[in-house]
Amino acid sequence: MRTFFKWLGMAILVTALTGAGFFFFILPPRVDHALNAVTPHEPYVISAEAQALHETLRVADLHSDLLLWSRDPVRRYGRGHTDLPRLREGGVVLQVFTSVTKTPSNMNYETNDATSDDITLLAIAQRWPVDTWGSLYNRARFHARRLHRAAELSDGEFVVVESRADLSAALAAHAENPDMVAGILGTEGAHPLEGDLANIPRLYAEGYRVVGLQHFFDNELGGSLHGLSNAGLTDFGRAAVRDLLDQGFILDLAHSSQAVVREVLDMTDAPLIVSHTGVRSLCETPRNIDDALFAEIAARGGLIGIGFWADVTCDDSPAGVARVIAYAAEQFGVEAIALGSDYDGSITATFDASELAALTDALLAGGMSEADIRAVMGENQIRFFLENLPAE
Repeated sequence: MRTFFKWLGMAILVTALTGAGFFFFILPPRVDHALNAVTPHEPYVISAEAQALHETLRVADLHSDLLLWSRDPVRRYGRGHTDLPRLREGGVVLQVFTSVTKTPSNMNYETNDATSDDITLLAIAQRWPVDTWGSLYNRARFHARRLHRAAELSDGEFVVVESRADLSAALAAHAENPDMVAGILGTEGAHPLEGDLANIPRLYAEGYRVVGLQHFFDNELGGSLHGLSNAGLTDFGRAAVRDLLDQGFILDLAHSSQAVVREVLDMTDAPLIVSHTGVRSLCETPRNIDDALFAEIAARGGLIGIGFWADVTCDDSPAGVARVIAYAAEQFGVEAIALGSDYDGSITATFDASELAALTDALLAGGMSEADIRAVMGENQIRFFLENLPAE
């Protein structure tokens, strides 16, 4: 009997260890691969003219959620959409990396409440520090430190920029070394503030320079485009907007309710961004806000980042994304249009960061001028951050 219990105990231990191994080491990559898919396709055929043009572009993108996943940004992977090697292959000079700290269960574009949080399980499965399991602020801090660590390990070929001076230096370095990539830290929703204005300077000290106000649920600041209330800013939200702007943050209105967007426009003349979206008059979906709000954001020197997935474009092929970019440029002015891929944001894309020349090819084939292609593929974003990041 003792022998039986001995072997039974060993069997239970092996089963537990096997299960733990699956949960911690096999499941996270599988989830990443499934949620951040690239549609299988033959290599894109790029015209000689488009390839030559693309090789001269300084590409910039307003939204990647790479930091959510257990991938080392410095290494090239066969899953997901972005890492530094693939960004370099795609000609990316500047990438905004966003911190996703909370997502609701059964996430959808219509109505979500704030009572659930799927990121907690992901944090545990991906072996994030224990202090991130119950704190949204600590998750944002962890993501920032991951990106800074990637910079330390990049042999000087990746830098996190926090000011105009930093960006200018990174661009000068890129002119000498095409492998140089600059990153900017942003948040996917302002819930890492955890309802405390004192966390604004703390996020700034960690290197964050872009703050999205909402994500898929209403938060302490106000209503989400996908929440329950459709409300505008709360009193705390108005105070947070003022303090964020005073601190030097750039505000991102992607996922904010239309009421929040209107109220922020009423509160400030500061240039704003909508980092990843489509255009409602071209693709009717609850994920896209009214064109009139985009027109006002554009008129104030803001940026509209066009996403790469079907839910916002109604056609996620390179030609389909190019069509939205060209339409947005016509509607709101080419100087206001940017790339807002939402790479690694639990979307399916038809091309990853290494294949961005396919988008240049589609824009050129669609009749956009080389000067306008250069603007939307990166120069608008570079100009915006050179004008709106803190000076030092």
